Amino acid sequence: MRLEELVAQFAENVAAQTDAIWRGDARTGNKHARKYGAAFDKLREHGDAGRDALAALFTHPRMDVRVAAAAVLLRHRTAEAKAVLEEAAKGEGLVPFKAAQALLRWEEGTWALDPA
Repeated sequence: MRLEELVAQFAENVAAQTDAIWRGDARTGNKHARKYGAAFDKLREHGDAGRDALAALFTHPRMDVRVAAAAVLLRHRTAEAKAVLEEAAKGEGLVPFKAAQALLRWEEGTWALDPA
C-alpha cells in the first residue's frame, strides 16, 4: 500500500473515531482507533519516510486529525509537532484537552507513542 493511502486511512479513522465519540458510540470509536493505529504501524514500517508522510496531516482541516498526527510524531518531528499541539491546546473541548495531555506527557518524559 502506498504511503499516501496509509496517511488517508489514518486521517479518515481519526475523524471517524472523533465523530463516534461525539455520538456516544464507544464501540465504533474503538474500532476506528484500532484502524488508525494499524495505519500508523504500517507507516512506521517504512521508517522515517512513513513518518514524514504522516506529517502532511499537520495542516489537515480537522483539528482532531492534526492533533493525532502531531501526538504520534513528537519524537520524529518535535518542533513542528509541538507547534501543532500548542496551537490546538489553546482551545476548549476534547481535542484541545488531548493536545494538552500529549504535551504534558512529552514534557514529563512519559510519552511513548513511537519509541525509538
